[in-house]
Amino acid sequence: MGYRRPDLEDVKAQLSALTQQLTAAADYKAAKAVFLQREALVKKVMTAQTLVSIRHSIDTRDAFYDEEMSFWNAAAPELQAYEQQWTAAMLTSAFRPQFSAEYGDVYFINAELDLKSFDPSIIPELQQENELTQAYEKLLASAQIPFEDDTYTISQMTPFKTDADDARRLAAWKAEGQWYKEHQVELDDLYDRLVHLRDTMGKKLGYEGYTTLGYYRMGRNCYTKTDVEAFRHAVVKYLVPVADSIYRAQAKRLGKEYPLSFADAALKFRSGNPRPCGTPDDILAQGKRFYEELSPETGKFFNAMLADELLDVLSKEGKAGGGYCTEIAAYRVPFIFANFNGTQGDVEVVTHEAGHAFAYWMNRDRVPMELAWPGMEGCEVHSMSMEFFAWPWAEGFFGGDTAKFLYSHLAGAVTFIPYGTMVDHFQHVVYEKPDMTPSERHAVWKDLLGVYMPWMKLDGDIPFYSEGEGWQRQHHIYSSPFYYIDYCLAQTVALQFWARIQEDPKAAWQCYMNYTKQGGSRVFTELLRHADLDTPFEEACLRGVCEHATAWLATFDLSEIV
Repeated sequence: MGYRRPDLEDVKAQLSALTQQLTAAADYKAAKAVFLQREALVKKVMTAQTLVSIRHSIDTRDAFYDEEMSFWNAAAPELQAYEQQWTAAMLTSAFRPQFSAEYGDVYFINAELDLKSFDPSIIPELQQENELTQAYEKLLASAQIPFEDDTYTISQMTPFKTDADDARRLAAWKAEGQWYKEHQVELDDLYDRLVHLRDTMGKKLGYEGYTTLGYYRMGRNCYTKTDVEAFRHAVVKYLVPVADSIYRAQAKRLGKEYPLSFADAALKFRSGNPRPCGTPDDILAQGKRFYEELSPETGKFFNAMLADELLDVLSKEGKAGGGYCTEIAAYRVPFIFANFNGTQGDVEVVTHEAGHAFAYWMNRDRVPMELAWPGMEGCEVHSMSMEFFAWPWAEGFFGGDTAKFLYSHLAGAVTFIPYGTMVDHFQHVVYEKPDMTPSERHAVWKDLLGVYMPWMKLDGDIPFYSEGEGWQRQHHIYSSPFYYIDYCLAQTVALQFWARIQEDPKAAWQCYMNYTKQGGSRVFTELLRHADLDTPFEEACLRGVCEHATAWLATFDLSEIV
């Protein structure tokens, strides 16, 4: 896929001309023709930007793509001003009713949010935000952590952090924590600058600070801050006690005192956590088998991903951390980025990220292209639920560790929600009080750990984590503010799918397809309603999934596992 930097001024001129043509259109036929021309232009520009982002994340040391990232960090906010002019023209178009009749109302609902989240006056701040986020990513990607006479990236340290040997596992946590401590000043400075930039943007747009702007930027089009607060209360009420019981049972299995240290909380079984039973190629081969047997649509999708080399999954020096799925719009394909490291997370990449990719694959020809995806919380339903559909194929991924995997996967889904909710709560506090010092932010995180994760021992000897600084390893807090409650809302829905799979796998899959085929054509709550799923904002929903998961975990036979 060839990349050439577009002529920025030419793109701006084309976008301006298309906006003028839309305004001057004599009838809907003419307006629609302009609409489709703009769609083709934006796809081309987005594809160039996406190729740069992908190639930069694969090797953050590549000088060419590092320079191109700097170009796009500056160019994207400038183009946003021209996109806003187009959006305003669409919202006031005489043919809006015809557009709504053909493409639905969500495009216009989201367009209203777009207008509320941007003004040319914040272009300098947006450009700086992009640069600071890139600096954070490069800092983490550059990590070389000394451990046992060798050096490792952050991702490559993960297997050691779950090692069954207590001393080795603790040493790994200390080594990783020490790297973060050595870069504490830089991490604090980057985040402090990001928080103040975002606060400035919010105030420039007339808001109290960043929170309202952050909700608009995240496309929250069917629920509010109040709804999220109610969800957080329900998590503390229903889920934290269940998660706490899971960790108390874990402490007993391990022969450890409760509350657990960060290192001991990472070990699920005395004999070790579940590990994939093969090589990365074996994992992808089993993924191929899973998708081919799951449905005709998923089989065709995954084979195309493999054939067209649309996955980059091996962990290597210079590669950005984490994993993601994105689309390469002009080629109508998704792309998966990951860092295999020999843990069960490798398998979850094949299910989670491929869940995103499959959802895009099913909606890649949707017009307008913005509606190929729902909101972030809607997207995470695709991925988190796909993980559970892979359970019948778990033995091919985990072999003798299958029982360990099934238990730890469901337990992990339940215990994740309090953590993810804490991430969201932390960000709300930060942006309500942007002038907090770094030490005050660390104190907030430490306090929230006591509320959402009472099973963690906070007076331990692991630097960084036990001092309330562990939030700095959470990429989303730096790069995508308020993008984390999405995972928690989606996990609640995914647990509904898990419960249905236990009862009737075929009916559960049909429900999943009914949900996925909608793309982003409806807001999140309506996507759920049209697939006969409960909304996470109903307290009964969270209570119900807790009851189902608790009952399964309590009766699962762990007698053969040490």
